[in-house]
Amino acid sequence: MKGNSRMFKRSMVRLLGNERHQSVSIPLFAIILSLLAGAVVILFLGKNPLVAYQNLLQGSGLLPKPSYAGFKSMLTDFTSFMNAWTPMLFASLAVAVALRAGLFNIGVSGQMLTAGFLTTLVVGYSSLAAPVAKPLVLIVGMLTGAAMGGLIGWLKHQFNINEVVSSIMLNYIAQYVISFFINTYYVNPVSRQSNAVSKAARLTMMDTPIGNLKMDIPLGIVLAILSAVLVKFILDRTVFGYEIKCVGTSRNAARYAGIHVGRNVIASMIFSGALSGLAGVTYYLGYFGSIQPRVLASTGFDAIAVSLLANSNPIGIIFSSFLVTIISKGSTYMNSSSGLESEISSVITGIILLFSACGVFIRYKVKCFRDELKEEDERGKS
Repeated sequence: MKGNSRMFKRSMVRLLGNERHQSVSIPLFAIILSLLAGAVVILFLGKNPLVAYQNLLQGSGLLPKPSYAGFKSMLTDFTSFMNAWTPMLFASLAVAVALRAGLFNIGVSGQMLTAGFLTTLVVGYSSLAAPVAKPLVLIVGMLTGAAMGGLIGWLKHQFNINEVVSSIMLNYIAQYVISFFINTYYVNPVSRQSNAVSKAARLTMMDTPIGNLKMDIPLGIVLAILSAVLVKFILDRTVFGYEIKCVGTSRNAARYAGIHVGRNVIASMIFSGALSGLAGVTYYLGYFGSIQPRVLASTGFDAIAVSLLANSNPIGIIFSSFLVTIISKGSTYMNSSSGLESEISSVITGIILLFSACGVFIRYKVKCFRDELKEEDERGKS
């Protein structure tokens, strides 16, 4: 028994003990544990987990399906996947920026909705030409999200109102106020959603004919990936990034070092809100093209799992958001092919969040295992 315990400790230290690689190895370990736990749940439901996971990949365009409808192929499924991935990437970056400053922006969904709605009114229902409308969509979305995020940061600085409380309350305010205006003035009588935005303002080129296929081409995916690189540079290579990291680590120490804590709290939430705004316009004026009343996008909440899984590293978020989008996007095909309820994807995402939140504990246990093995080796030598 003791030998097995020692072998287990050595295996864990060998796999996860390299501190330089722990930012990658521990999230990968959490993902593997999550998928195994998800497989147990799927087995309990009487289904084959390997087939279910294969269906997730097929639904995301990463594996071929047995058959396709007219004008569709594996490539069209993948471009549709990228269309869903774009707002997830922006939303996850928004959460990461706030976390770096020691803040928990749980209001990303509300900021997305507000930015999407105001941008729809200002640009989406206008007669502007595409070369003007599309950049304006991004600008208005960023400004709206930044204003809402800045309000949360200001309330935190000025009145010490917890950002979790204020962002949740603003989520509800945005959800019900915007629902009222949609149902009163902008509802489509057929879809019961808001009227669709103009083609010129939409950030996704829908049903674009390429050869014998019709693709949904997301225009924002390149911007989203470039934004991840830019956020990484700002957080790691600029004075602003250093200051918000200091504020997030210890506000008292940052204040003692001469850093203006309040200003950085507000600035980091403005930055986070601007990214949320980009997530909102790529979601409501890109992926969907309209707004469903009284519904907050789950993207803003899934982004929390994505950011935690990547340890708030913007480059890691590219990969973790890719994974979580596979789970959410592929769930519809998994439901139709395997008979599993699509909600199982939310269960798997929740398990990923649970295990990714244990990353600090895993790192601590690996360090304890290393110290215990070192002590045992020294006692053996003596």
